[in-house]
Amino acid sequence: MLQEFKEFIARGNAMDLAVGIIIGAAFTAIVGSLVDDLINPLIGIFVGGIDFSAISFGIGDAQFMVGNFINAVIKFFIIAFVVFMLVRTINKLTRPKPAPAEPEAPAAPTTEELLTEIRDALRAR
Repeated sequence: MLQEFKEFIARGNAMDLAVGIIIGAAFTAIVGSLVDDLINPLIGIFVGGIDFSAISFGIGDAQFMVGNFINAVIKFFIIAFVVFMLVRTINKLTRPKPAPAEPEAPAAPTTEELLTEIRDALRAR
């Protein structure tokens, strides 16, 4: 079982996944700060100083934090857009370039042209 585990870890897929998760966690912290510290205040300027995280309402003892949900939606769209741009850029860089067009071979003679040549060659004899 230990050997099997070593083979699993040694495969590139497991290491790539681990690196992706670690980078994703760090990236989430950066995007969270971007949204909370830069974008939400900017949006607040345009909507009259509203701080989304303060938006909430309560029913009985339950408190619904609508502002936190709005922040999460904004973060999601920013992360999705950045990932889209990253994948698009990587695809452009790694896309194989089309092979240069080969020069077209001369068109083969038609059956009529061949028969005409044969006839002319026979007449010339």
